[in-house]
Amino acid sequence: MIQALSDYYRIPNRLLGKFVEPELSGRTGYFRFGPHVTCYGQSNSGVAAGIGSSSFYDASKAVFFHNGEVRLSFSPAQTIDNLRRERYVETLIPDRERIVTQEWLLKAYYSIREGLPISIRRHLQRIYFSDWRKRPFPAWPVDFTVDLLHEELLKLSMQASGIQKLPFIWFWPEASQSCLVMTHDVETAVGRDFTSGLMDIDEQYGISASFQVIPEMRYDVTDQYVSQIRSRGFEFNIHDLNHDGRLYQEREEFLRRAATINECARRYHAEGFRAGAMYRNLDWYDAFEFSYDMSLPNVAHLEPKRGGCCSVMPFFIGRILELPLTTIQDYSLFHILGDYSIDLWKVQLELIRQRHGLMSFIAHPDYLIEPKARKVYEELLDYLRGMIVAEKVWAPLPTEVDRWWRARNEMKLVQKDGKWEIEGAEKERARIAYAVLDGDRMQYEVSEALIPNGVRS
Repeated sequence: MIQALSDYYRIPNRLLGKFVEPELSGRTGYFRFGPHVTCYGQSNSGVAAGIGSSSFYDASKAVFFHNGEVRLSFSPAQTIDNLRRERYVETLIPDRERIVTQEWLLKAYYSIREGLPISIRRHLQRIYFSDWRKRPFPAWPVDFTVDLLHEELLKLSMQASGIQKLPFIWFWPEASQSCLVMTHDVETAVGRDFTSGLMDIDEQYGISASFQVIPEMRYDVTDQYVSQIRSRGFEFNIHDLNHDGRLYQEREEFLRRAATINECARRYHAEGFRAGAMYRNLDWYDAFEFSYDMSLPNVAHLEPKRGGCCSVMPFFIGRILELPLTTIQDYSLFHILGDYSIDLWKVQLELIRQRHGLMSFIAHPDYLIEPKARKVYEELLDYLRGMIVAEKVWAPLPTEVDRWWRARNEMKLVQKDGKWEIEGAEKERARIAYAVLDGDRMQYEVSEALIPNGVRS
């Protein structure tokens, strides 16, 4: 558990209190850790088969302190991994959805999908997503379960050690309060041809973005097209292989496709990846050669594959960094919810900023050609432009987030002559922050000052 906290906060292990976890037995299920954190895993204080009964099993009531140790009835590392990897999803899938997502039916749908009128496709999608408001978990419109669990555990560590203030390496460079990433998935030849126009719009509002491009079958990807994206300061990534919805259907076929996808990544020098329709199987990621992935939503009520990683922070899946999608896609907003406003986006952004998290977007050039949708997107960009300046938000390309998070993951916080310093590559961009315990409340304090000798304080 100490390693999980150290990885999340970049706190020296020696400053963290010792956690004692039990030998676990029994079934895996739902339980609570306090009133606001729903967990999924094994717990010796009991678990529920369904999420509705999880409140009867509160593992926080089984916590006790002994000689500076924190004794728990569950494994936080197991629970965090279960949530991030969506191991709870199977328990929440209704029978209707199990039928709809069978391989033969998905294959049949994608075989006729392009021949269906758009109105019919959207009608079918609305039927499929009709229960989205009733889904009990993850929490809509943003879920912070993993982040809250880390914070609660840090509180326990500090209480056990009698510490009120603990240093750590701040999440974002130059004391940025949060991070914003814009991405564009290019679905069709029409979207590809609007790429230049969309870059014009983004540039008008000072936003840089990545374009995820389908390398096979959908449309031609010329060297000129790739060069055009990069020469204007945007990023080129790989979007699935042919976007037929079957990337993760069968292991052997997946491995064949993954090898081809890796070849495409090498050919185009692409560092990032996103699967078509946000399909994913995190246990198979070891077949990819990408540096980072962007296929995992924070909460996936309106995605073909339900679930969500329950976090607004990047995290590693083996050697691949996951940059979760933390806001609703433009397509879902416009065509599933029928909402042509930025109101929901603004609610999500406010919640994520309160947690200092990653605000990530998908906006498709294919759907922004329509004047009504484009107007809403430009309204969003105008709002983001003001937010970036007013609230000290970092707005990089995804590859820059990847490089920063990897650098931060290797940084060390050391004490020299009674002062804290950061060691490691890119330390000049890092800041020392403090987790401050005020009764039962946790607050973060981060210094923006750069001391002349290079030490952050």
